[in-house]
Formats: sequence, C-alpha cells, structure tokens
Amino acid sequence: MSNLSSQSVEKVQEALKALGFSNEVMELQSTTRTSAEAAQAVGCQVEQIAKSIVFRSKHTDKPILVIASGPNRINEKKIEALISEPIGKADANFVRQRTGFVIGGVPPVGHLEKIEIFIDEDLLKYDEIWAAAGTPNAVFKLTLSDLVKMTEGRVVSIK
Repeated sequence: MSNLSSQSVEKVQEALKALGFSNEVMELQSTTRTSAEAAQAVGCQVEQIAKSIVFRSKHTDKPILVIASGPNRINEKKIEALISEPIGKADANFVRQRTGFVIGGVPPVGHLEKIEIFIDEDLLKYDEIWAAAGTPNAVFKLTLSDLVKMTEGRVVSIK
C-alpha cells in the first residue's frame, strides 16, 4: 500500500478490502473537496459524486451520515423524520472525532464507530458513482449496489 500517501487513504483502502471489495482508491493532484471539483477531477457528471455530509443528532449526540448526489441539498426534516429526532450540521471536530476523517474527505466506510447511513435515491440513476476516500483529494469508483452493501445504508429520498 506504499503508493498511497495518507494514513486516512490507506485506512479506506483497507476497509474496502476487509469488506470484500476490490475498489481502488485514487489520489488525485487536484482537490475533490467539492462535488464540482471531484467531478472535474475524475471526468464524470456532478450528479455521480456521492458526497458525504455528517449531521449530529441533537438528543442522542450520534453522527448521522447522508450520502447525497453531488448537486442535491439535503432536506434535514426528512432525515429527522427517519431517525425520530432533530439534527444539526456537525462541526469539524465532531466529524473528525466520530468518523476519523476530515470534512471534505469523509468516505462511506472505515469510520471509527458504526454510523447510521442514508443514501440519496438519486444515485440510482447512475451505473457508476464516485465517493470520497479519506482526504480531500482521494476518491474511489463504485456502484450504488456496492455502496448499499458496504455501508448497510438505507436508500431514501433526501430532497
């Protein structure tokens, strides 16, 4: 794994392997912090970027991960209804402490703890999607079916 420069990226590659997936993490020269930057870097549509947004449940203080299609805004009321409690955006410290990754690089796998995950149904439209892989310049290609299997996430309407 010496070709991967970051421990966070190596952690994602190892998590994929441990889950039985052969997806290869790619580290890019340009940043993939935003969906538009990621799409440009890998040569796909912005809608094929599976962006990870971490929320913080207000009563139980749990991290909630929503994996959304690049341009989509998340309707927080829909997520609140699914978990039966209010949520708020998680700050950088909370994201790092609970997932082990920085904002802009949170992958769908390899977190420090089991996280409840919701997946945007709009990602069903694409044969291949791209997800963050531990840092703001690392990604990997996958299918929605693989994403659901590797995360045990629920596919829902998030808009």
